[in-house]
Amino acid sequence: MDCNCHKNTSIKCTVQQCTHHCGGENYCSLDCITVGTHEMNPTMKDCTDCKSFQLKA
Repeated sequence: MDCNCHKNTSIKCTVQQCTHHCGGENYCSLDCITVGTHEMNPTMKDCTDCKSFQLKA
């Protein structure tokens, strides 16, 4: 199921498995996202996560 909403050109995203991903374009459809971490002391970008991610149904 492709995203039928307007892309937010301020939020680039390549995670096609997310329900907020805008189809064939690498953008998110949300107005804003929440970024968090799964580490106590993040030191690399791999330590961060998009907390707004929702798996496509």
